[in-house]
Amino acid sequence: MAATTSNGVQSAYSAYPAIPGVEPQICALDAFRLAVASKLAAPLGIPIEKAYEGIDIGKKEADFTVAIPRFRLSGKPDEWAKKVVDAFQPDDMVESAVQDKAFVSFMMRTPTLVRKVLDQINDLTYHTPSKKAEYGCNHSGKGKKVIIEYSSPNIAKEFHAGHLRSTIIGAFLSNVHRATGWDVTTINYLGDWGKQFGMVAVGFDRYGSEEALKTDAIHHLYDVYVKINRDGEKEGEEGKAVHDAAREFFKRMEDGDEAAVKQWKRFRDFSLERYKQSYERLNIEFDVYGGESTVSQKAMQDAVEKMQTMGLVETGEDGAKLVKLDKWKLGSTILQKKDGTSLYITRDIAGAIERYDKYHFDKMIYVVASQQDLHLAQFFKVLDLMGLPWAKTLEHVNFGMVAGMSSRKGTAVSLDHILNEAGEVMHEQMRKNEAKYANVENPEKTADEIGMSAVKIQDMAAKRINNYTFNWSRMLSFEGDTGPYLQYAHARLCSVQRRAADAGLTIPTDVSTVKTELLVEAGARAIVALLAAYPDVVRTALKTYEPSGVVTYLFKLSHAISGAWETLVVLGQEKELALARLWLFVCARDVLGTGLRLLSLRPLEKM
Repeated sequence: MAATTSNGVQSAYSAYPAIPGVEPQICALDAFRLAVASKLAAPLGIPIEKAYEGIDIGKKEADFTVAIPRFRLSGKPDEWAKKVVDAFQPDDMVESAVQDKAFVSFMMRTPTLVRKVLDQINDLTYHTPSKKAEYGCNHSGKGKKVIIEYSSPNIAKEFHAGHLRSTIIGAFLSNVHRATGWDVTTINYLGDWGKQFGMVAVGFDRYGSEEALKTDAIHHLYDVYVKINRDGEKEGEEGKAVHDAAREFFKRMEDGDEAAVKQWKRFRDFSLERYKQSYERLNIEFDVYGGESTVSQKAMQDAVEKMQTMGLVETGEDGAKLVKLDKWKLGSTILQKKDGTSLYITRDIAGAIERYDKYHFDKMIYVVASQQDLHLAQFFKVLDLMGLPWAKTLEHVNFGMVAGMSSRKGTAVSLDHILNEAGEVMHEQMRKNEAKYANVENPEKTADEIGMSAVKIQDMAAKRINNYTFNWSRMLSFEGDTGPYLQYAHARLCSVQRRAADAGLTIPTDVSTVKTELLVEAGARAIVALLAAYPDVVRTALKTYEPSGVVTYLFKLSHAISGAWETLVVLGQEKELALARLWLFVCARDVLGTGLRLLSLRPLEKM
């Protein structure tokens, strides 16, 4: 790919004053916003920084819109708007300014827009010091440390829809923070401790099979867990005995009993190995596999003693130690049972303290379902009451629930079953086009990736706080706003470049020779404007923690590309025009692929 860009692109950036957070060298739209701000500042008599803050992305026939009332100037806003338009002089960056009452709309000069954006995408995709694609990235988080805890399934239980949402959202947040310069450590905090693990151990003694454990640990241990819970629900002494035995086993674990800990470790190791296979399939990696078990007894005891010294702890009627948070409308939270065993919140508190001592993070994010809102609020408030200044840097990223996540026949199943079924359906779809199917190197893996994209995109398409209903027919469609549609858009762009190469048409090493001024069609401009917006999309994602914004953007980009195939034909055109259009599609492919990777999807080149 290209080694050089047009000489005027970088020099144009230095014509405007530096504004914190404004980075024209990595976001071409910032350069155009600076140009617009300079045309506002003088006639309005305001600093360019203030003018810049008042610029919004336009709608319909405008690139940028400015609402004059926002500047709180004395006099009539529409008269100020007229002053701006009267003083306006078109230049290489901005070609027009139009007044509509108290609003002024600006249009970027199309040849400059196209040149700047394509050059910037090329430079930041193929010619970075890191040798990695960096278009859309920024350095706003440079020098800052973030810990992101997500996924966190319970050992011996199937990986279900709630864990899937946490995993997908957490991976997205990890990618966004890395893309914006943060030093990221991801932690999978496994639910591997507590009385429920005593239930698993007691259940395994009664119903377990070593052979089944080695074949499919999670499924077998879950089956054992369900059976022993059924026994525990029986009336009278029989049910009580089950729970007493589970409590006794967990007490042995906390006391360090060798046999109990050994059995627990076997179950944990078998389960973790199986989880890692699911994460690999989902294209997810963790820096640390932790868990409730990794929080030291000393850390928990120290935390409880500190709270007691501070007068935060009270003793309940049943002898349990608790903290009352009624003053903040958070009820009470139990720290320690009367037998001295710890609870989830105790381990959370001690674990957070240990993490800060180890990482000295600038913020720590917990990606946990909205069902746990109260627990997280209590947890954060207790740390705050302990006088820990970093408690205010803790963030809970919550999300709604998934309804109806089952097989196509309606039976409730694990995530692996869902992914297998999605892959099978995609494989069936692929087989319908024998010619294309024959050209796919690994059709089973490709089908699996398409199915994965379907599941993930359906999950991320709506605001994360919303509940949604799992929908097979909508999710697996190649039409409309679905994961398969995005993968198809990327694969088709790859196909354009392959077919062009077969016809002897390749992008020159020096892309400054590509005549981008030939890209005059409305469809080309629409694609370029969307490509230019990607750095803004990443910035917004960092503020909102919403994958849905990125998904919506990728759909818009894919629709714009799809709508341009007939008007921006590459093959059979005069060479210079064909090259310009080809380069546009290559840049579009690069940005679409970057966006898919931000969502932890593997972009497909053939399907």
